[in-house]
Amino acid sequence: MRFPTGNASAKRRLVRRFACLGLAVGVLGTTAQAQVTDTGSYLQRMDTDGDGRVSVEEYVQWLLYAFDRMDRNGDGVLSADELPGGKGPPITREQQRQTLIQRFHKQDANGDGYLSARELAAPPR
Repeated sequence: MRFPTGNASAKRRLVRRFACLGLAVGVLGTTAQAQVTDTGSYLQRMDTDGDGRVSVEEYVQWLLYAFDRMDRNGDGVLSADELPGGKGPPITREQQRQTLIQRFHKQDANGDGYLSARELAAPPR
């Protein structure tokens, strides 16, 4: 995702919007994906192949669930009325997917392409 060049205010708004969307992941994710209570639970649920770590594909799949739940009309775009707070520019599913991939790579502290329980538990980077 590209940020507008030289427009700090627009960058802050975009970061806040994605932070709100991230909060929605937690809220919506608990409704249909069984509530998780600790990092081990997240790892167990996100790790669909059971190898004890989370790949970028597993991470993105897990977190796009909230986007799909929020996209009430199923058009692949979160419009203002579908966003937390009911305002803001639209977000496409692809934009959100790219944001999640970037977030994954920031959390992957050792750069091995997977998130361990420790990396999942770490504060966002």
